[in-house]
Amino acid sequence: MGVLSLLLTLFVPLLGAIAVLFINKEQSKAIKSTAFVMSIVTFLLSLLLLPNFDSSNPTFQYVVNQLWIPSLDAGFRIGVDGMSLLLVLLTTFIMPIAIASSFSGIKKREKEYYAMLLILQFGMTGVFVALDTFLFYVFWELILIPMFFIIGVWGGKDKIYASIKFFLYTLVGSLLMLVAIIWIGLYAQDPAVYGKFTTDLVAIKGFIGSIPYDIQVWLFLAFAISFCIKVPLFPLHTWLPDAHVQAPTAGSVILAGVLLKMGTYGLIRFNLELFPLVSSHWATPIAWLSVVGIIYGALVAMVQTDVKKLVAYSSVSHLGFVVLGIFSMTVEGIQGAIIQMVNHGLSTPMLFLCVGVIYDRRHTREISEYGGIARVMPIYTVLFAIAMFASVGLPGLNGFVGEYLTLIGAFVSPVYNNTLFAILSATGVIFAAVYLLWMWQRVMFGTNDNPENQNLQDVTKQEMWQMIPLVVFIVWIGVYPGTFLKFTEASTRALVGKIEAVNGISPRYNSLPTIQKASHQHQQGDHKSHNGVDKHDNAHPSTDSKPHK
Repeated sequence: MGVLSLLLTLFVPLLGAIAVLFINKEQSKAIKSTAFVMSIVTFLLSLLLLPNFDSSNPTFQYVVNQLWIPSLDAGFRIGVDGMSLLLVLLTTFIMPIAIASSFSGIKKREKEYYAMLLILQFGMTGVFVALDTFLFYVFWELILIPMFFIIGVWGGKDKIYASIKFFLYTLVGSLLMLVAIIWIGLYAQDPAVYGKFTTDLVAIKGFIGSIPYDIQVWLFLAFAISFCIKVPLFPLHTWLPDAHVQAPTAGSVILAGVLLKMGTYGLIRFNLELFPLVSSHWATPIAWLSVVGIIYGALVAMVQTDVKKLVAYSSVSHLGFVVLGIFSMTVEGIQGAIIQMVNHGLSTPMLFLCVGVIYDRRHTREISEYGGIARVMPIYTVLFAIAMFASVGLPGLNGFVGEYLTLIGAFVSPVYNNTLFAILSATGVIFAAVYLLWMWQRVMFGTNDNPENQNLQDVTKQEMWQMIPLVVFIVWIGVYPGTFLKFTEASTRALVGKIEAVNGISPRYNSLPTIQKASHQHQQGDHKSHNGVDKHDNAHPSTDSKPHK
């Protein structure tokens, strides 16, 4: 059931896009309804991944391994572990909200627009489930096409500039990744290594350590630059504010909610898992870039006069925490980074939805054009406040959990071995409170002396129901994060154990009983999972993910 659910979660959006394209362009309601229903169905299908998912198992589950291109040993290989499962669920959760937010704002070429959104969902889900480097690259590049058109056709006045900039930045990084994928495949042809060209990610994990260290560094950098552009990490961030500002509301919601997480996910899945030794040696310079990004993004956000651009720069700052947590190479840091990906994917899209509400009414995002609108839009003010406080990191809301864990990870990291990273990064939390609270105060409070603001309509039921699901998870994660952290703990501990073993670092934790159990099952040769996956599919993940004792 789990394998079927994963396949349907991946392919239903693509089928939905095809269905939308066959609807007459004059049937606007049918186009919107089809896109929305298909996204809801996909979300419900993704929930079926949860009942049989074994959170104590650090290996990939629901694995599908079907050879695609024999000459390249490229296959349709997909599966999920705890890390990718949360991001798949985030993707399927955000998409219905993004589609619903477009109902009132998108009036031209509706058929093409909703088809692009569903194709985008297909590509994003594929990135998170791919267990083949060639397949991963195909999904990674596929995403460029719909996002380019979403910004370039339905964006703002500078949409062409923003879409081309987005496309070129991402494409350059992708080409570097492609070079690394091809080099690894060619290296595998050596009979002493693997005996044939391969793009099987699980197989690559088995021999990647035999590559000379100097070449590993270049491969690490090729992947890292590609992923850091997508994050984006300072100083590779300049495409993001333009893309956010020019994109329609749904485009910004998807960018912030899911698309940026592809970069941070790639850093974990490829850089840390394939090159643990090189990652530890490059952790410090990347940490400094993260700290600079946290502070720089916050300071630039503080001086913005456009609400949407302010939120865009806040993403540069917040995702700096994620990268800092990843390269701390601690359980706390990586757990914090993963949950912060989810947190950012909830609170920041809600901020963009809030910006979209007032833009639809006033067609301006300038802070100076507002003031005192809390008197006429009280419900909107409360919803905006929840999103804003979540982004600030208020205890009891989701943002606090991720930032707290990443800072702890940075503080105790044996790789960083310097508490300065955590201390400087913590100033980003203070700056976030400054720029978000100051913006909120100027927009919501003060005197409402602009005649155009005095009769603004409060949020409609449709707008409210787009945000209420986000509020539920913002509070849920803030109050009881263990519900979500349990899915990633085993995978995280296995990864950290591998990093500690490669680097000769004394383990900070004893292996959990659940991981010991998984390891013991592997030693007995019991490779068959509860999902009915055969021995070949699960053998490599179990071997690679075995924790260091």
